[in-house]
Amino acid sequence: MPNADASNLVEYSRTDQIVTLTLNRPEKLNAFSDELVVALNDALRRFDAEPEAHLAIITGNGRAFSTGADVIQRQLRSREEFERLGGPQGFGANSADLLVKSVNWKPVIASAHGYVMGLAVGIVLECDLIVMEEGTQVQITETSRGLGAAKYWGLMHYRGAAAFGTEMALTGRFFTAEEAFAAGVINRVAPKGTHMDVAMELAREVCKNPPLSVRASVRARRWYMDQMGREMAMMSAPLKLYLSEDFHEAASAFAEKREPRPFKGK
Repeated sequence: MPNADASNLVEYSRTDQIVTLTLNRPEKLNAFSDELVVALNDALRRFDAEPEAHLAIITGNGRAFSTGADVIQRQLRSREEFERLGGPQGFGANSADLLVKSVNWKPVIASAHGYVMGLAVGIVLECDLIVMEEGTQVQITETSRGLGAAKYWGLMHYRGAAAFGTEMALTGRFFTAEEAFAAGVINRVAPKGTHMDVAMELAREVCKNPPLSVRASVRARRWYMDQMGREMAMMSAPLKLYLSEDFHEAASAFAEKREPRPFKGK
């Protein structure tokens, strides 16, 4: 079970009504270990409960927002662990729960730069508004890792970019912040080094409104998003792709810094 005392992994600060949650594992490009997922969940619950806080911005320290799941910890577990846990996530460390379990339904903005990959793509797409620095590289790594990308396709479809989402989910290629903006996936592309400034400007614009009316919209949006996410999970869960030979080979190849051997479809 992840260590719940991982507050140093997410920096929490508040300026007036706006909270900034900063992923703080820069030496690993903010790759999501079980502990980082737990720390972000704790920070979001703290934000949700703080009366003076009306909006949160999630960003990352260092060269990237996040390169996704910590492959060594989460994707190289034993088969017995995968069967016991029902997937790569540890107990209490399911990133799918981060933004759909709330009491006050306050808005959250993703402010991303550098790289947004894998699991981090899902977190960013689940945020209510998205700002990316120009040139940010985004990739749905689940496709090449043998896990499938139904959730990410669904989230892009939910944002009105079904055709673009289908291409990204099936090819697993890198795409840029500019492509995502053109497809309607994100809200703003910020000049280099200004993604937090642009996110703060957007946050202040939201905070001019009565908090309860904003939260009503957030609650409706996230409720429908959660229903879609659960449908995607129900459709893909029986496949148990995390037990496949191809998934194991892809994760092992990544850890060993080599090209994967030919996939078998098994």
